[in-house]
Amino acid sequence: MPVQVSDYSWQQTKAAVFISVPLRGVCVRDADVFCTENYLKVNFSPFLFEVFLYAPIDDENSKAKIGNDTIVFTLYKKEVAMWENLSVSGADKEMMQRIREKSILQAQERAKEATEAKAAARREDQKYALNVMMKIEEEERKKIEDMKENERLKATKELEAWKECQRKAEEQKRIQRAEKFCEQGKQIEEERNKLKHKSLTRIAASRNLATKGRNSENIFLEKLKEDSIPAPRSVGSIKINFTPRVFPTALRESQVAEEEEWLHKQAEARRALNTDIPELSDLKEEEKNPEWLKDKGNELFAKENYLAAINAYNLAIRLNNKIPLLYLNRAACHLKLKNLHKAIEDSSKALELLTPPVPDNANGRMKAYIRRGTAFCQLELYIEGLQDYEAALKIDPSNKIVQNDAEKIRKIIQGTELKS
Repeated sequence: MPVQVSDYSWQQTKAAVFISVPLRGVCVRDADVFCTENYLKVNFSPFLFEVFLYAPIDDENSKAKIGNDTIVFTLYKKEVAMWENLSVSGADKEMMQRIREKSILQAQERAKEATEAKAAARREDQKYALNVMMKIEEEERKKIEDMKENERLKATKELEAWKECQRKAEEQKRIQRAEKFCEQGKQIEEERNKLKHKSLTRIAASRNLATKGRNSENIFLEKLKEDSIPAPRSVGSIKINFTPRVFPTALRESQVAEEEEWLHKQAEARRALNTDIPELSDLKEEEKNPEWLKDKGNELFAKENYLAAINAYNLAIRLNNKIPLLYLNRAACHLKLKNLHKAIEDSSKALELLTPPVPDNANGRMKAYIRRGTAFCQLELYIEGLQDYEAALKIDPSNKIVQNDAEKIRKIIQGTELKS
């Protein structure tokens, strides 16, 4: 049952009312203020201040200032007048309940309207941003098309100019060849006339020798034809050997130096892996896959075989220590086995790997904060645990379970401070 606060003070003017309520040593952030046009409530456990106002106020413009263990309210009246009392007189329990319910409904309606207004404004902003982006993209596309058209026209002009130059050069070469051919023709004609004169003198002498040499010439031609025909080839077989290659491309198309470097690095990595983990030689191929080991560890965790699950995660981390889920799952196993310091170490390592913070790794970061906060709380380090829970709430503020757990931790911390 809350304790009603009665030692408050109030003053008024025709336009405003000023109320001062003492906090009695309560933490400022634990004060819960609720105000509507006819109702004002301040809940700071175990105390409660509640007043049913004499006349309506402008709750949207009214203000509250918290400091020096006091809350000072500045409430602006809707009608300029002096009040006889701060609260309405003659109010029974039913009337007070109706005012409370009406105030809650008004607050809910106002919150709903504010949410709808924010959603509408967000939609308008998104629509405007989309239109601006489409306009920018259209301008960029048009700009690119204009650049392409200009480049095409420029290339066409250059091609036409090059063709014209080639045509002129070809025409010039053709004229030069024609002139050279005419000169050579004249020289050939002169040589032909000289040879014609010489040949006429030799024809007579050659006619006498033609008859004698005809028979010997036929024999010589037949002998020449026989010598020009090659002998048949001997029967044989050709053996072809292909060089084995790791890469699918042909040797003439490959880059030998880069391929040899890659193969050397792969061999070094395999040797290093086998050196670091000697027991890999006794494992199956699928047992050398970190993803397979992670799934196996998850199955063992579901069966509550936490030690076996930790062994699976340990081997997976030795194979690949850059997978944050391996540390996150191993932290869950350590929590089940009460290995609290190891759970904190694995959660912290997972948070290091889950950087930078992006929406895709939000779920993993939230689990890491909760598991590390749970380990801190079990070690009775409640302040550190509350910090991790508040970090998780920043990622998902609507998570009711995390909100309830954080509230419980705050109550424990307050109880500890009171005892001390």
